[in-house]
Order: sequence, then structure tokens, then C-alpha cells
Amino acid sequence: MAISDVKEYAHLTPEDVEAIGAELDAIRREIEASRGETDARYIRNVIRLQRALEIGGRATLFASFLPPAWLAGTAMLSAAKIIENMEIGHNVMHGQWDWMNDPEIHSSNWEWDNAGPSEHWKITHNYLHHKYTNVLGMDDDIGYGLLRVTRDQRWSPFYLGQPVYNLLLQMFFEYGVAIQHLELGKVAKKKWAPDSPERRQFEQDRKLVLKKVGKQAAKDYLIFPLLTGPAFLSTLTANITANIVRNVWTNAVIFCGHFPDGAEKFTKGDVLNETQGEWYLRQMLGSANITGGAVMHFMTGNLSHQIEHHLFPDLPSNRLRAIAVRVRELCDKYDLPYTSGSLPVQYAKSWRTIIKLSVPNKYLRRGTDDAPETKSERAFGGIGTVDPVTGRRRGLRTALKEGKRRVAQRRQTVGSAA
Repeated sequence: MAISDVKEYAHLTPEDVEAIGAELDAIRREIEASRGETDARYIRNVIRLQRALEIGGRATLFASFLPPAWLAGTAMLSAAKIIENMEIGHNVMHGQWDWMNDPEIHSSNWEWDNAGPSEHWKITHNYLHHKYTNVLGMDDDIGYGLLRVTRDQRWSPFYLGQPVYNLLLQMFFEYGVAIQHLELGKVAKKKWAPDSPERRQFEQDRKLVLKKVGKQAAKDYLIFPLLTGPAFLSTLTANITANIVRNVWTNAVIFCGHFPDGAEKFTKGDVLNETQGEWYLRQMLGSANITGGAVMHFMTGNLSHQIEHHLFPDLPSNRLRAIAVRVRELCDKYDLPYTSGSLPVQYAKSWRTIIKLSVPNKYLRRGTDDAPETKSERAFGGIGTVDPVTGRRRGLRTALKEGKRRVAQRRQTVGSAA
């Protein structure tokens, strides 16, 4: 089951948690004080690069009836859309560059190249997801109302199709983002009067979504293809492909940060009277990183540093790599896990969870308290905070290793008996 007591699960005292919070607060203050021209130059150069790629891609597609031009134009446009969504749009809307007081790249003004209205995204993502990260019943990003990604979610026959649902969600992720704020599943169960405030708000939100979806569709699937004249159909397929590439990449990066083993889930009780230190700890335990080089970090919008982004969502993305070194040191100091892995590995684990949890719990081998995709403080079964041999204190990372060792021993014993 999900974690119901974060401090107990983490093998930390209240004093430890507040000390971790104080160290992370110090990192925030240091980064905020050092923001300057280098950071401003970085985001402005990224915007220039993105616009150059988009202009170059769209210009090349005037000759899209030629296969090499179609491939080159589609590749440039795909890269431009990924960069605009990941390193620019997502991060600008988090307020990472508001300190520059530049109206062009301020969170209150930016409208991204995506079917979802930015004002809706800032509610569902910036507020609900980041404040209540992986809290069951409060964070809609746990499965996006479509997928079962933890055994705490009650199974129904609907989930048998979730491998197919996820394939469709990958390809059309921007539309999933667009309708997420509308909460259509919940709305269908409501019995609002036609003139109720809730109904009027829903109609207003739906109108905004439809307007944005129509604008995006007209731009990519009508106006730009028409501009290329006789290359209309080949340009249309190039634009469709670029959007799908962007959607699949975005989906993969987000899933790698939230659904692989080690990105834990929590209960509503965890956020009651939560201190800043406890909130920090929950972000560290509920997120996962992607390993890789500079190109990987850039093309993910630096969400490859998902742990650090969740700790400091409004700090400039170009600083997260340096912050990650210090966060890892903090995890070492308090014997906490630092969940990370390559994109193929993390994404494979996410897919494994989605496929596995499409069936009822009774068909799964591991228990609900110590399954790879969801653990709780009940998983340790007597693995305490003090090593009985050395007398030294041990933390969560050591306890998790001991738990894996015990599972391996049990399997070996069962295998020998058989």
C-alpha cells in the first residue's frame, strides 16, 4: 500500500527531517542570490535556438515532397516542439524566469505550443501536482485518471485495456493534457443543475480548451500546410509526425520521473500539518531521475533532474544539474535512496507497472506493501533503524537493500524446497 507515515518509512526522526529541510532551504537561498546575466543569457539563447529550428523546419517543408527535405524538416520541427514544451514552456510557466522581469518570458504571459491552455496547466500541474505530489486522491497525475499505477487504486475490468490506453496517451499526450483539467470522469458522475456555478465553470473551462485545441489544429494541420502549396499533404504528414514525436517524448520523460520503481505514493494523511521539511522529503521519495549527458538533460527540459525539479520547481532549469550533486550528497548523509536510471530502464519499469497492474492484485506475486512500484513503512517487517550487529543506525537506503536481500533469500528457500 502507499506510504502513510513518511518519517517512519524514511527511517528518520523529526529532527532529521527538519535538518534536511534547513539544508535544502540554504541551497534555495544560495541559488536565488546567484541568479544573474549568465542565466538570462541561457534562456534567451534557448529561445533563439528553438525559433531557428522551427523556422528552418517549416521553411524546409516547402520542399517536403522530396523525402530528404521531409525528413530534415520533420526532425527540426520535432526538436523545436520538444524544446518549446520542455525547456521553455514548462519551465517558464513554473516561474523559473520571473525574476528577470521580462514580460516575454514571464509565467503570467507565456502560452505554449500545446493543445492544453497554459492557465489550466498551471492549476493541474504547478499547484495540484507539485503541492500534492503522488498523494492518492489529491494528485490527478497518478495515472491521469486513466491508468492504474499503484495497487492502492481499486481494480476494475476497465484496466485490462490500459496498455492500449497508454499507447494512445503517448501519441496524443497534448490532448490528454488539454482535457485533464476538465476532469471529465468526475463531471460525468455529477448531477449539477444547468445554471449552477460548478456547471458554468465547467462550460467556461471546456470552451477555453476547445478554443485552444482548434487554434493548434488550424495552425499545424491547415495554415502551415496550405502555405506550402503543392506540398500540402507531405507538409501535413510532417506536422502530424512532429506532434506525435513531441507527445511520445514528453510522455516518456514525465513517466520516467514519476512511475518507475522508487517513485513512491502517499496517502492524504501524509500532508496533514506537513512541515516544509516533510514536504521536501516527500518530493525526494516521490520522484525519479534520468541519467545521461548534456543533450539528454537539455532535451528533457532538465526534467531528467526530476527530484531536484520537485524540490525547487521555480528555480532555473539550467541550475538543476549542479543542485543534483548536493542533493545526492544529502541523500548519502541521511542514508536515503536517490532514485535514478537510464531512460530505457526507467521507461521499461513504468511500462512494466502499467502492464502488470492491468490485472487484479490476486494475480500478482508481491504483496501490496513491498511491491516494486509501491512500498510502505509496513514493507520492512522488523528491519529497524539500528543494525543489531554493529549497533549503528541505518536509514532507508540500507533498509531497502536488506529487504531485497530477504526477498532473495525467501525465493531461494522456496526454490530449494521445490
